[in-house]
Amino acid sequence: MRFRLVRRNLLALLGVCLVVATLLLSTRVLVVSDDDFREAKNAGNAHAIEPTKRNFGSLPELAKSLYNANYKQRVHNADKFPGDPQLVLVVQVHNRPEYLKLLIKSLEKAAEVHSFLLIFSHDYFSEEIDAIVQRITFCKVLQIYFPFSTQLYPSEFPGQDPRDCPRDTSKDDALRIKCLNAEHPDSYGHYREASITQTKHHWWWKLHFVWERVHMMQGYSGFVIFLEEDNYILPDFFHFYKSVIEFKRNSCPDCDMLALGNHNGLPDFTRLSNKVLTTSWMSSKHNIGMAISREVYYKLVGCSNDFCTYDDYNWDWTLQHLSGKCISKPLKVLVAQGSRVLHTGDCGLHQKENCRPEWASQKVEEALQSTKDGLFPPSLTLDGAETVEHKPHMKNGGWGDVRDHSLCNSYVKQL
Repeated sequence: MRFRLVRRNLLALLGVCLVVATLLLSTRVLVVSDDDFREAKNAGNAHAIEPTKRNFGSLPELAKSLYNANYKQRVHNADKFPGDPQLVLVVQVHNRPEYLKLLIKSLEKAAEVHSFLLIFSHDYFSEEIDAIVQRITFCKVLQIYFPFSTQLYPSEFPGQDPRDCPRDTSKDDALRIKCLNAEHPDSYGHYREASITQTKHHWWWKLHFVWERVHMMQGYSGFVIFLEEDNYILPDFFHFYKSVIEFKRNSCPDCDMLALGNHNGLPDFTRLSNKVLTTSWMSSKHNIGMAISREVYYKLVGCSNDFCTYDDYNWDWTLQHLSGKCISKPLKVLVAQGSRVLHTGDCGLHQKENCRPEWASQKVEEALQSTKDGLFPPSLTLDGAETVEHKPHMKNGGWGDVRDHSLCNSYVKQL
């Protein structure tokens, strides 16, 4: 009996490895190899490469065109805005084009935006979204594409395979009907849902691709700021960022991360505009306008297996788990008390109905009227210094499938 159990577990593990290996070989879009990277860089300035067109005709054609785009990395508007970027913003995009338009509208109004590099990382691919980004003319723009999107794998892992166990099947029933992942429910007895796991996969892949494979990031020494498509930035975003960097250098050299936004909205913005706080990084508070350095990125890379096996489908709660566990010293964050990033989305992963982007636009315009007197503060002051410690939380599950663990870990192994 014991031998049969060991044998079954070994076969299951072998199956997982074969799945991941097949994915890597079939797409070739996970990362650009070292040889590919040198070839692209030595071929000349990456900015000058001809535009890469996305082919939406069929899934194989689409996958091939996305690989080519990730490989060639054509930077739009590079000739118009020469030189290295002063700030890199990475936007994770799914399928909310109206909110994406709002974000781009706010970026266009931001002071000194011409010095930015905007990287849009997509896990949903459509001509509409592509056209929205292509119309940007005010700074350098690069689009990258998550190669393991469920859109590209509609009926096989990492999408939802029809042979997978239904979410709420008991393990006994799953073993009886021999569905594919019967041995691997999450901590709460539920089986994976592809639509739920995708965001964490995309975030982890994007983190590595940006820091390791984006040509224009080579030599970049600043922070990378991570946004989402339903964010909206204030006009003094870059001014505030530079002030925060100066404050960190002079008054908080041990701060690991920055949070240029918070979830409090804009009440009392004028009073709070020039105030910052130091504290432990927390998912529910500091996942908006989050900025990390290359040094912190390497700390996260060292925790890849912990990130990829922790049973929580949220990248940010997983990050909080790492802080003070795998990363022995809890991550210290420098937080804007007057948020420079607003959350406009009224729908998302768990709410698909009754999305009202027109209401979001109206609310943003009204809120911005209250910020005028507080923008562009000449200097920053410390408003509080909380104890930096590990903040435990109850994991949310949704990440128990060993196929997800293996695919997630493969992103770092390819570097």
